[in-house]
Amino acid sequence: MEIALIGFAAVLILAFLRVPIAFAMGLVGVIGFAVLNNWNWKASLSPAAGTVLDTLQTESLSVIPLFVLMGMLVSRAGLADELYRASNAFLGHRRGGLSMATIVACGGFSAICGSSLATAATMSKVAMPQMRAFGYSDSLATASIAAGGTLGILIPPSVILIIYGIMTEQSIDKLFLAGIVPGLIGVLFYLAAVQWTVFRNPASGPAGARVDWPERFEALLHVWGILLLFIAILGGIYFGIYTTTEAAGIGAGGALVIALVRRKLTVRIFVDALVSTIRTTAMLFTVLIGAQIFQRFVVRADLPGDLVAFVTGFDVAPLVVILLILLVYIVLGCVFESLSMLLLTVPVFAPVVAELGLFAHLAEDPATALTAGQMKELSLVWFGIVVVVVTEISLITPPVGLNVFVLKGVLGDVTTGTIFRGVTPFWIADLFRLALFVLVPMIVLFVPFGINPFQ
Repeated sequence: MEIALIGFAAVLILAFLRVPIAFAMGLVGVIGFAVLNNWNWKASLSPAAGTVLDTLQTESLSVIPLFVLMGMLVSRAGLADELYRASNAFLGHRRGGLSMATIVACGGFSAICGSSLATAATMSKVAMPQMRAFGYSDSLATASIAAGGTLGILIPPSVILIIYGIMTEQSIDKLFLAGIVPGLIGVLFYLAAVQWTVFRNPASGPAGARVDWPERFEALLHVWGILLLFIAILGGIYFGIYTTTEAAGIGAGGALVIALVRRKLTVRIFVDALVSTIRTTAMLFTVLIGAQIFQRFVVRADLPGDLVAFVTGFDVAPLVVILLILLVYIVLGCVFESLSMLLLTVPVFAPVVAELGLFAHLAEDPATALTAGQMKELSLVWFGIVVVVVTEISLITPPVGLNVFVLKGVLGDVTTGTIFRGVTPFWIADLFRLALFVLVPMIVLFVPFGINPFQ
């Protein structure tokens, strides 16, 4: 256990020294294997090489480039503009309505993008000019974009959920289905945060122009592409018509058809989408390979097993352990980039969560009578959604809120302090949402497993 803890600390130190997290984890993993094998470098490099081959040959990972390509094509087809227009048609006439429309549009765009940073960057170009034109404060306008962008890693298809599913060997289908309700609740909580902001300062979000019902229905007709893609992907997965990999292919193909129908796709745009997809996929695979090497070292050093024994040695409720884990995530989220945080901690915490017996009461209930394996599956699917919600919080909290810095880079004339002040009600809303999922976990699990949320 001592060697694994030293390796964990080494990764943290390298990350603070700005060594890319993929190389930090890979390097520590290789050296760790060498230490465990009496400095036998051949024995340490062999698992690393095997990890590279296994990762590249994993069929389930093919969903990553396909979903990334789908998001690239959709963003270039101009659907973000149509989403914002449709949301604005229904909400824009209310106080704070343009901010609420931005959040709803971010939620819709997330459903076919899967990236928080891409959602925030795209919606800033679409929504910010409108909100400024109606006199919205920069703090509320940028905060609604930054917070709404975080929905991109939770509402399926989510690249982070795919990576989590591969690292914990859980069904990506069930993780996607588990993310639907928490994502919708996230939208509602963010809308409440907007209302709280304009309640305290009405001048920060004045009402916009009212749109007649015929114009509202016309605006809805222009977002048929996103609705069709969302229904095709999640509907097919939910009803078992096809797998996640097949859904990713359908999504990428559907996005291509939509871009062609909308006459937004030129050869130059298509090549640019392909190149961007290759770059993003290469980055994700590099990070994942480094994480897998580090994960194998941690498992070989038996850190998860020792932690499980350590935790179970104390007579404390499983909820206390979960709260301590979430506290670690919140602290790390203040200084770590979200994906790095997830890749670094999941190999350590997931085995502990799986052994806590969070759903032991369902095993004793004759109506469910879950096996030990099923209880572990419930625990890890639930933990995946909770981890993503914590990660969402890290995207908008200082000092390393990536969505905030993306907006700062895109807008330029807004200070990071202004954005951070504006997002405060939103990450507080996220804390309430996190507490809801921890205290009532069946809210997360009833869609993928059909369990009564009040059980």
